[in-house]
Amino acid sequence: MSPLRQALQDYLAVRRALGYRLQRPEKLLAQFLTYVEARGEAHLRLATMVTWATLPAGASRSWVSHRLSVIRGFASHVHALDPATDVPPADLLPSRPSRATPYLYSDADIAALLAAATMLRTPHRIATYQTLIGLLAVTGMRVGEALALDRGDVDRSEGVLTIRASKFGKSREVPVVETTQVYLHADLALKERALARTVPLQTRPGRYRPADTMLAFLEAL
Repeated sequence: MSPLRQALQDYLAVRRALGYRLQRPEKLLAQFLTYVEARGEAHLRLATMVTWATLPAGASRSWVSHRLSVIRGFASHVHALDPATDVPPADLLPSRPSRATPYLYSDADIAALLAAATMLRTPHRIATYQTLIGLLAVTGMRVGEALALDRGDVDRSEGVLTIRASKFGKSREVPVVETTQVYLHADLALKERALARTVPLQTRPGRYRPADTMLAFLEAL
């Protein structure tokens, strides 16, 4: 293994020990080192970093900036071991973040989304999307967190959800309050109970649909 490849393994290990996942950075940095090796370079050079970061031609400025920022973190790590390593300036290839304007959904907005879900093709899909929308509305969890729930994350006696290994690998408990029954109409629970008798709960080993998880809560409340 080359010194740069070893440095990459060490860099990823240190960052992951701090709680970062780094799936995309690991892929990008491996591609970058392949590019460096193809050029026959043994050290990280600024010109090479910029050339690689701006690939492919026509890439958006935000993507180019992101690629260089990934290299910058790695280069800072390598520079501590190899002073011949260049570290890109923070203001090189900057990009202004493009964030969506936050929108707070009112009770009427949520009701409209639940109603719109009835236009989906199958009863099970309708129940699943209605339950997912309601779950997000009353708990504030992220979409990915709701989709990743397992049956073991449901504590019926305490009325809480356990969100496991979420952002930065942390877990937390989310209480389900009485307003859950307001947001999710009683007829939704009846629909899901009917589905539970006809649709297999398990979609893959140990994991269940959002509708099935919320059904367990509705039955427990």
